[in-house]
Amino acid sequence: MVTLPRGVHTVEFAPQPFANHRSIVKKTSTLFLGTLCLTAATLLPGCVASKKYDDLRARQTATEQAKADLERQQRQAVAELKKASDELAQLRLDNKRLVADSTQTGNVLRKTQSLYGELNSSFEKLLKNTDRALADKSADYSKVAQDLARREAELGKSQTEIDKLTADLKTREARLAELQQALAEKDKAVNDLRAKVSKALLSFNDSDLQVQLKDGKVYVSLSEQLLFKSGSTKVDPKGQDALKKLATVLQEQRDVNVVVEGHTDDVPISRGTAGMQDNWDLSVLRATEIARLLTTNGVTPERVTASGRSKYVPIDVAKTPVARQKNRRTEIILTPKLDELFQILDSNTSAPQPAK
Repeated sequence: MVTLPRGVHTVEFAPQPFANHRSIVKKTSTLFLGTLCLTAATLLPGCVASKKYDDLRARQTATEQAKADLERQQRQAVAELKKASDELAQLRLDNKRLVADSTQTGNVLRKTQSLYGELNSSFEKLLKNTDRALADKSADYSKVAQDLARREAELGKSQTEIDKLTADLKTREARLAELQQALAEKDKAVNDLRAKVSKALLSFNDSDLQVQLKDGKVYVSLSEQLLFKSGSTKVDPKGQDALKKLATVLQEQRDVNVVVEGHTDDVPISRGTAGMQDNWDLSVLRATEIARLLTTNGVTPERVTASGRSKYVPIDVAKTPVARQKNRRTEIILTPKLDELFQILDSNTSAPQPAK
């Protein structure tokens, strides 16, 4: 058994995964042999000189230093190995992820290429259709432009006619304004006439005498009870009083025409009534009598017209006594003269008509 001298230690080596492990083993073997030689020399007293001992000690010190360096290199190599292993694992993980990404990217690329092909085909079709549509539109635009040019030429020719129509329209507008003014004055005159007649006949009962405004005319309706006895054509004193008051108003209204209408019911007159064959005769004679009384009381005859309507314009078509009493009446229709209106209308009618 070989005993190592004091200060000489055994050296343990960790397995090295790198290529320089062989050199480390070789160096360790050399140091071990040197150590054995040194030990053997110490066992042989007197065989080795003091100088050689010092050399061996120096070699031992160098060996220990080399051992420490080797241990440090070993630790460094182990750390580098672990770092390299971690990097290798990370590289493998990155490689796997890149392979997956490449596969997915390839699928997306192929799909994109397919969609691009479809889109390109659709675009070519659309381009062809657009060219065709543009050609059609161009033809339509040319046609419209020609039509527009023709219409502009026609408008240029008809500008004179338009000017004439404009002037005629202004003239008609002026006449229309004049007509409206005349109508307004006529309406005012009718309303004033109605007010005066109503005031003059205010003392009479509404059931015997009514004053109404209808169709731009004043209607004075007098019942048979106020004017006549049954079958008679002579006006009673009370009726004469009403006609006198009405005549007084009409004397002041010189621009009012007077129409007297006699009305009867549908009951035939009694046989043998003097000078009359039927209700028509009765209505005419009564209207004539009232017209005569108005002219006697100051109304000029040229303004008065007498007419008989018999039973043909009833107020109430019922066959009751009340209805027949309403129908037996005399209506005095007062109409303002419309000479001014007729002149305006005549001027509009006689104006030259625009060419069509």
